[in-house]
Amino acid sequence: MRFKGLDLNLLVVLDALLTERGLTAAARRINLSQPAMSAAVARLRDYFHDELFTMSGRERILTPRAEALAPAVRDALLRIQGSIISWDPFNPAQSDRRFRVILSDFVTLVFFEKVVERVAREAPAVSFELLPIDDSPDELLRRGDVDFLILPDLFKSSAHSRVALFDETLVCVGCATNKQLPRQLTFERYMSMKHVSVKFGRILKPSIEEWFLLEHGLKRRVEVAVQGFSMIPPMVSGTDRIATMPLRLVKHFEKTFPLQIIELPLPLPGFTETLQWPALHNSDPASIWMREIMLQEASRMATPRKTPERRTRS
Repeated sequence: MRFKGLDLNLLVVLDALLTERGLTAAARRINLSQPAMSAAVARLRDYFHDELFTMSGRERILTPRAEALAPAVRDALLRIQGSIISWDPFNPAQSDRRFRVILSDFVTLVFFEKVVERVAREAPAVSFELLPIDDSPDELLRRGDVDFLILPDLFKSSAHSRVALFDETLVCVGCATNKQLPRQLTFERYMSMKHVSVKFGRILKPSIEEWFLLEHGLKRRVEVAVQGFSMIPPMVSGTDRIATMPLRLVKHFEKTFPLQIIELPLPLPGFTETLQWPALHNSDPASIWMREIMLQEASRMATPRKTPERRTRS
């Protein structure tokens, strides 16, 4: 089908090319042979009177024309997908839908594994691709490259629909044998102790407590930086290091690590884990079904005891 001289099938090729920025990867994405992909690119260049990308060493660089086309092409395809193609009735028991979700290891362990278990019972052919926190989650939502994003409300996007899942509290955690960790932790003592901190994504985004300290021009003594909260327990166990973790996750790891909880000497408020999805999925039956599953499972989560607990040292 042509629209003003453009074969609309080429929009799919163009979107793959602009997303993957490589002929081989783009061809694989849309199941085209290499010769067919090359021919389609030649037709696109001819239609737009633009090279679309140039080579800089081994890297393909999009031209200004291609950069400008990228969001418009992706939005057009998403609207076709959301408004025309995806209106078939959704039957969870028969669906083989694959949901792509960006979330932290913390949310995976204390919440999402329950979602996966339930979906396995109710929709056995539905699957998930769980992705680490990305440096540009808003862009992935805008392009429709992910179905859901679960992040603290501090980092939510205002451009997409969202709903609160559950509240969480941060606490200080150390090893039960850490004799340097006092029962009452002052701010000065907290800052002077050796810390394990969490950094997210390729650009190493700080965690909430690190963000708070940086906002106030403060720097603590970080001895070990890790990629996720679940790596903290082995890094504090048997040492005099401390860390800041979500309370639910500490409770989860108390079963396998000798941890003790101390109240944080920082005026950090609790935070809310928020669920977001692409705006164009607002009326998608599959997305609506999955949202309802997650909200129901979140409502069943017990609130952990906030009173700090200290294990008896031997």
